[in-house]
Amino acid sequence: MISENRMTVRHALIPLALTLLAVGCAGSHPTAVQQPPAQGPHFLRWAGNSPPQFRAIDPLSGSGAGGGGGLSSGSGGLSFDLASGPGGLSLGQSTATFWAVRGQERSAQINYLSAAGDTSSPFLRLTISDPAYVPGVGDLAPGDSVLITVTIDTVNIGVSLEPTGLQFGDPAQLQIWYGGAGGDLNGDGVVDSADAQIESRLLGLWYREGADSAWTPIRAAQSLSDRSFISQLLHFCDYEVSFSEYAVSW
Repeated sequence: MISENRMTVRHALIPLALTLLAVGCAGSHPTAVQQPPAQGPHFLRWAGNSPPQFRAIDPLSGSGAGGGGGLSSGSGGLSFDLASGPGGLSLGQSTATFWAVRGQERSAQINYLSAAGDTSSPFLRLTISDPAYVPGVGDLAPGDSVLITVTIDTVNIGVSLEPTGLQFGDPAQLQIWYGGAGGDLNGDGVVDSADAQIESRLLGLWYREGADSAWTPIRAAQSLSDRSFISQLLHFCDYEVSFSEYAVSW
């Protein structure tokens, strides 16, 4: 009888232990949806055999600068530096930098050029007005500035924002367009109804805190008409347009 009672207690504790384990493993990002570890995302890739060329654009005037050029404007002095090789843009990193000031709205926009270089389409727009805390530096006072670095993923449709862990009082706004992936979203070589289903039901914006962290979907508003996602950011990390085998519901 005593042995049977012990077994009953042990069985009753198993669901409680599993519940506590799940709570302890939950992430801290307020807009994250926890993803089962075995189901990682499928990243959207840039269409074509090589990544496109990029231009930094002043969102106010619409003027821009290509690789190696600087752009001084109301957006806070945006400069753009491209890793280039003998054939143009290589598979290295492409980086844009600009100063964000607490209490002043600053924006940066990056467009990508067609293979022929004759048309320009938006890829990213980042707007910041309230950088509040810089890791290793501390709290920013009104009027203080921090150098923002935007590093484009030239393989997948994504971006890394630095300084990593930069926190905001009022959220920053990130908009990423994924039109550069073309129509073949699952990479099977055919544009069909499967790609349409992916775009309308499975596609989303994902983030990770660092190279050793798992990718997790975050809340983002999708526009099917201009093929973009907009998300409010409370801090900086890595972001990719991706999809999983299941639909995320908010």
